[in-house]
Amino acid sequence: MRAWIGLGGNLGNVPQVLRDAAAALSALSDIKDLRLSSLYRTPAWGRTDQPDFVNAVAVLDTNRAPMDLLDALLDIERLFGRTRSDEAGDQWGPRTLDLDLLLYGDALITLPGLTVPHPRLHQRAFALVPLLELDADIVIPRIGAAADALVHVDRAGIEALP
Repeated sequence: MRAWIGLGGNLGNVPQVLRDAAAALSALSDIKDLRLSSLYRTPAWGRTDQPDFVNAVAVLDTNRAPMDLLDALLDIERLFGRTRSDEAGDQWGPRTLDLDLLLYGDALITLPGLTVPHPRLHQRAFALVPLLELDADIVIPRIGAAADALVHVDRAGIEALP
């Protein structure tokens, strides 16, 4: 199954963390052919009183079930110092690493703790821009072409890192 993972963070040496996290993901059993997009500096989204983020998208092939893949993503987040909290604002707050399962083939998944496609993927230029870099023709199930979604969102301030 082809899976698409969003990577992001805004604390520490984020470019290195994202590259290392992609390497950790690629090293997992049942993960093959991982490709990582360019890294993009993006303005903070949801809560703007924090440093800019660096974001990317990885695409990979896997035999892992969606929840098994999600568990692996959460393990990698913890490995890189991510702590999750139920406190108000934590969802949008600063973080060392955030890994989101954006797409899992063309599957529609609604489980406790996992919704695929990611419910706000089509609203987030910081995810759409690197997603489209990897596949200009990708379609988001129930939404349509990702390129069409990108036309309707603000991508101001998003810049590729050298």
